[in-house]
Amino acid sequence: MPKAPVLTPQAEDFPRWYQDIVAKAELADNGPVRGTMVIRPYGYGLWERMQQDMDARIKETGTQNAYFPLLIPQSYLTKEADHVEGFAPELAVVTHGGGKELEEPAVVRPTSEMIVNDYFAKWIQSYRDLPLLINQWANVVRWELRPRLFLRTTEFLWQEGHTAHATYEEARDFAARIHRHVYADFMENVLAMDVVLGRKTPKERFAGAVNTLTLEGMMGDGKALQMGTSHELGQNFAKAFHTQYLSKEGKQELVWQTSWGSTTRMIGALVMMHGDDNGLRVPPRLAPTQVVVLAVKDDAAVLAKVREIGASLKAAGIRVHVDDRTDTPFGRRAVDWELKGVPVRVEVGPRDLENGTAMLARRIPGGKEPVAIDGLAALLPGVLEADQALLLKQSRERRVSRTSDVTTVDEAVEAATAGGWARIPWATLGEAGEAKLAEHAVSVRCLLTADGAVPDADDAPGNVAVVARAY
Repeated sequence: MPKAPVLTPQAEDFPRWYQDIVAKAELADNGPVRGTMVIRPYGYGLWERMQQDMDARIKETGTQNAYFPLLIPQSYLTKEADHVEGFAPELAVVTHGGGKELEEPAVVRPTSEMIVNDYFAKWIQSYRDLPLLINQWANVVRWELRPRLFLRTTEFLWQEGHTAHATYEEARDFAARIHRHVYADFMENVLAMDVVLGRKTPKERFAGAVNTLTLEGMMGDGKALQMGTSHELGQNFAKAFHTQYLSKEGKQELVWQTSWGSTTRMIGALVMMHGDDNGLRVPPRLAPTQVVVLAVKDDAAVLAKVREIGASLKAAGIRVHVDDRTDTPFGRRAVDWELKGVPVRVEVGPRDLENGTAMLARRIPGGKEPVAIDGLAALLPGVLEADQALLLKQSRERRVSRTSDVTTVDEAVEAATAGGWARIPWATLGEAGEAKLAEHAVSVRCLLTADGAVPDADDAPGNVAVVARAY
């Protein structure tokens, strides 16, 4: 009988394939409360790399990190009507503490606009206090009805930025700067993910925002995943919390605000966009381990050589791990590293030593070839960069090849239900067409201009809607 595959094939059952990778690559496990998750060390290592790179980009904008409480007085959420209405179905509420019923229930934060604004109103007095640029790395809770690890969990990790500005134009431009120069640049150049930058429709925008900018990625099954969002909040929250400043002219003015966030959902996207039937494929610029050096057999000379190779690659600036666990069969170890998506394996056995070579296995394009051990440190940086570029290229080619231009709502539904995206003129679709799409579990992922740029307005002439099924 043929040997059963390690993973369920994508073509056979994509959701099961996804669950198999998350479990067998040791990314995460289900938590004890429905919808929660335990992020395992390998999965958290990916998040740490994402966090470090994103944090540096955020700080380059002048934004500083802070921290706000997990618990928010329930009364805060009633101050901005659209916001509370949007989040009400997802709230977790604490009613008792210390064995007593609380005088006022506390909401476990689903997002922090409300509590941040309470403190912005205290901290901002004059134009000299602006812009105020704050970010926090935290957890949030949104009660999910249909949880899926990393994609939709009751509790997840994220960063959320909150800013206050003197003018509408400053806030608008800052939201756009985060959208393109922090999020899009990170996703394309580090995660090797092709993303479409666009504007959400009024139906899809963030509760309480006047504009939401989004980044949408196509997963391996053709569905869309929202990768991050940047919101223009206008003065909605400033009015609710009286967040105002004394202008240079001596007038009290309301601030203009933004908020923006990205989450551990990016790990789920990493699986679904780059993974294959053998497991993860981790972009080299992201990978906690870029190269693993494996000893094929328990041989003193082999063990000495793999450790020597590991030291030389580390000295060359490569993130390397030496796998000298010869009490575990080589084949099992190789499969485990393939599942985890480490970009390159360098395999060394007694015969390789005799030839002065090692077997180079490349996870992203696939394939093996013998290479000179002495040349590894010089060879591998170029290999890693080539494989990084290949992942982005494959990601982009998938989206382009599976996106159709259509002219009717029925054609849009057909394209989306067949496992692709559709582009349709917004003037043709409109809100009525958007409602019809929803009947088929299809949504407008974003609006674009005719040439693919981000529109300045929802109803700008020539706007195009990108339509898909989504996670």
